[in-house]
Amino acid sequence: MSIWKRKPLALLLAEAADSEKGLKRTLTAWSLVALGIGAIIGAGLFVRTATAAAQSAGPSVTIAFVVAAIGCALAGLCYAELSSSIPISGSAYTYTYATMGEFLAWIIGWDLILEYAVGAATVGIAWSEYLNNLLTNVLHIDPIPFAYCHSPFQTSLTGEHGIINLPALFIVAVISLLLIKGIHESAVVNGIIVVVKVLIVILIIVLGWHFINPANHTPYIPPTDVFVDEHGVGHAYGGIMGILGAAGTVFFAFIGFDAVSTAAQETINPKKNMPIGILGSLAVCTVLYILFGHVLTGLEPVEFFRTSGKEASVANAIIHAMGESYNWLAQFVTVAILAGFSSVILVMLLGQSRVFYSMGKDGLLPKAFSDLHSKYKTPYKANLAILIIVGAFAAFIPGDIVGDMTSIGTLFAFVLVCISVIILRKKEPNMVREFKTPLVPFVPLLGVFVCCAMMYGLGWTNWLRLFVWMALGIVFYFAYGKKNSVLNKTKE
Repeated sequence: MSIWKRKPLALLLAEAADSEKGLKRTLTAWSLVALGIGAIIGAGLFVRTATAAAQSAGPSVTIAFVVAAIGCALAGLCYAELSSSIPISGSAYTYTYATMGEFLAWIIGWDLILEYAVGAATVGIAWSEYLNNLLTNVLHIDPIPFAYCHSPFQTSLTGEHGIINLPALFIVAVISLLLIKGIHESAVVNGIIVVVKVLIVILIIVLGWHFINPANHTPYIPPTDVFVDEHGVGHAYGGIMGILGAAGTVFFAFIGFDAVSTAAQETINPKKNMPIGILGSLAVCTVLYILFGHVLTGLEPVEFFRTSGKEASVANAIIHAMGESYNWLAQFVTVAILAGFSSVILVMLLGQSRVFYSMGKDGLLPKAFSDLHSKYKTPYKANLAILIIVGAFAAFIPGDIVGDMTSIGTLFAFVLVCISVIILRKKEPNMVREFKTPLVPFVPLLGVFVCCAMMYGLGWTNWLRLFVWMALGIVFYFAYGKKNSVLNKTKE
C-alpha cells in the first residue's frame, strides 16, 4: 500500500461525467461575477475587518485587503484550471488526490475542515453577536445573558465568565437539519440576499464617509508594536508584519470566491468567462472592502474595536460615531447581516458535507459519510457528524481563534492547489483544459509565495494550532484511512 498512490485521472473524469451529467452551459461572465460577489461578501467583512484593525494593522487594514486579494486572485486562476479539468465534488481534496497522491489528499481534506467546518463556526459566533444586537437595538428587549452567548474562554468587562454560546449552536443545528432534509435556497432568495448585502456595504461607505475623523487615520501605518489580546496572545501590530497579519485575518473575508471556479462546467465559453468571473468578482469586492475598511477605521479609534466594538463592531460604530439619527442604518445592518450570515453558514456546511462525502466514498473516512438518506437523498450521516464538530467549535471556542484557524487552513489549501497546477501540467500535458492558468509556473509559484507570506503573518500561535490539527489528522490517517482506502485495496 502506497501513501503516494494517485487516483487515476481517467477514473476521476469518469466519475465527473457520471455525477455531472446533464449540466447545461448557461452562466455568462456577469452571472459568475454576481455569484462571486454573493459568495465573497459575508461574515468576514463585517466581523474580521474590525478584528484585523484592532489586533494587527489599525487603519492600514485597507492595504491588507489588497495583499489578500492578490493572493486570492493568483490562487483563483489555479482553481479555475483545475475545476474546468476535474469537474467533480471534493474541491482541493480531489485535485490533490489526482496530482500529489493519497497522503497529501488526506492532508488537504483534513485541512478543508478548517475552511468549511471551522469557518461555519466562525460565522455562527458572529451570528450570535448580531442576534444580541438585534434584541437590544432593534427589538429593544434584554439580550441573552453573557454566560450563554460566549465561550468558557471569554470574560466580560464586568468579570462575568462565558459558559456556552447557545445562539451559535442553535443556528448551526438548524441549518444542518435543513441540509439533511435537502432544503436549499432558491435563486431568487439568494439573489435578494446578494443585493441586500452589497447595498449595506455601499450605504455604510456613502453615509459613513462624512463622519470620518482624520485623527483616527493618523498614523495610517502604525509604528511596530505588540498587541496582547484578552486571551494573553501577542499579535504583531503595525509595520509590515502588522499588515501581513491583518491580510491573513481579513483573508477570511475573501473565502468563497472559489465557488466561482466550481461552476466551470455550467459556464458558456469558460476559457474567456472563468477569469472574468473570478477576477471580476474579486476586483469589485476588493474595491468595496478597501473603501469599507477606510470608513470603518475612520469612524472610531482602534481602541474602540479592541473593547466596546467586538464582533458587532459595524453596528456599534454606526450608532456611536454617526449618532441616533442613523440608528435605522445600524438596525438595517443587523437584520440584513443575520440573513446573510445564515446563507454563508449554509454554503459552508454544504461544502463540508461534499468533502466528507467524497472522502467517505474513497474510504479515507467511514463509509457511513457517503450514505445517502433513503428519502431526502442527502449525505445525512456526514451532516450529523459536521453538526457535532461545528457545533462544538461554535459553542465553546472564541470567534477570533476559530476565524484565524479558518484563514490559515484555507491558505494552506490554496498553496497545494497552486502546486497541483504545476504538477498536473507536467504529468498530464495532454489533458483537456477548458481554462488554462497563464504564465505557469510563475503565477502558481507567486500564489504560493503570497499565501505563505499571509500564513507567516498570522503568527506562531496559529501555526501551532495548524500543526496540532495536522498531527491529529496524520494519526487518524495511519490508524484508519490508509487501511480502509478504496484505492489502496485495488491492485497496484
